Amino acid sequence: MTTSPSATTAPLTAEDRDRLYRRCLTVVLISQVFGGAGLAAGVTVGALLAQDMLGGEGVAGLPAALFTLGSALAAFTVGRVSQSSGRRNGLAGGFVVGALGAAGIVLAAVLDNPVLFFVALFVYGSGTATNLQARYAGTDLAPPQSRGTAVSVAMVSTTFGAVAGPNSVELLGEVANSFGIPALAGPFLLAAVAYGLAGLVLFVFLRPDPLITARQIAHHRHVTATSTVDDTQVESIEPIVGSPRGVAVGATIMVLTQIAMVAIMTMTPVHMLHHHHSLGDVGFVIGMHIGAMFLPSLVTGRLVDRVGRVPMAIASAVTLLAAGLVAAFAPGESMTLLTLALVLLGLGWNFGLISGTALVVDATTLENRAKTQGAVDVLIAIAGAGGGAMSGVVVGISSYATLSLAGGFLALLLIPAVAWYRRPHHSRRS
Repeated sequence: MTTSPSATTAPLTAEDRDRLYRRCLTVVLISQVFGGAGLAAGVTVGALLAQDMLGGEGVAGLPAALFTLGSALAAFTVGRVSQSSGRRNGLAGGFVVGALGAAGIVLAAVLDNPVLFFVALFVYGSGTATNLQARYAGTDLAPPQSRGTAVSVAMVSTTFGAVAGPNSVELLGEVANSFGIPALAGPFLLAAVAYGLAGLVLFVFLRPDPLITARQIAHHRHVTATSTVDDTQVESIEPIVGSPRGVAVGATIMVLTQIAMVAIMTMTPVHMLHHHHSLGDVGFVIGMHIGAMFLPSLVTGRLVDRVGRVPMAIASAVTLLAAGLVAAFAPGESMTLLTLALVLLGLGWNFGLISGTALVVDATTLENRAKTQGAVDVLIAIAGAGGGAMSGVVVGISSYATLSLAGGFLALLLIPAVAWYRRPHHSRRS
């Protein structure tokens, strides 16, 4: 059941709302620093740990598939809990579950237990989903013209932890070895602590809850409107009907960018080790990739708000195509070109995620927003799971170049999707 706005809460002034909005962004920003460090572990060494425990390239894509599939269930659950109990409970719970999953992966590596490894990877996906869902918390109290910027603030803070994690792989491996833990499980030690801290920050400091507060504001506006104007005027003051087309197109943009990004990213560490790059080199390239996924967000958010959702979605398609082409034709020994490919891959994903997120927020109402966002993130997670699982198969059957080209050209499907969105009789921010 959706939490009802309090009928006794005094209406907030514009200054109060702005203060709460900024406080919410600050808390989300801090939690995302920890969340970014947690998600980086699976991205950087998940495929390598699977190879080490199970052997063979065909299983290298399984970790990304499993924790992304786990994130699908978590996205649905976090969205539902957030809708009924507020962002604070939904996000804090999701991060705590992710921390338990990371700890389970470490234990599985110590015991060399593949079954526990697979189960723990699935649970670890909760942290990934929650880290992504936190971007919505910043939009609950944001003015409509600033929603892209609000998403970007939540995302850019992920950069600090997400970049530090991959670049600390060798150090974390040494720490793990000192405790008798396999080196490749070291980053998951960091993930367990980081996800736990992210959940703690949100649970303690995300008060008052932004989604519940936004509903209270809407409730007071509705009461004020119905007491001063007739029913035909109320709708113009507080929109009550969403846009299914906007949700569908926003989801399509995010799904396609997720498939392309996860597929190429998952197999890049394996490709690099085949060409005799060190684990430090892998950490550097993945760190640059994750930096490109999140660091440009402040600029991207402003562009999404000012230039438009659709132009930035098209920019995502073009950038992802460029990433696929560079990755496909770069010599395996070239750190420079592989880094460039992964930076472009992260940047294209960033453009797609923020523009798609803004479209979904624009197209939903407070009464269905959180659960709709959770459902959309389920699709994103399933798409990522499919991309991760197929990436190892494609490389095993063909090559990394084939995978990269497929991912790049897949992203071009964004263009007909946004063309449909721009058809007449659909007026909103574009």
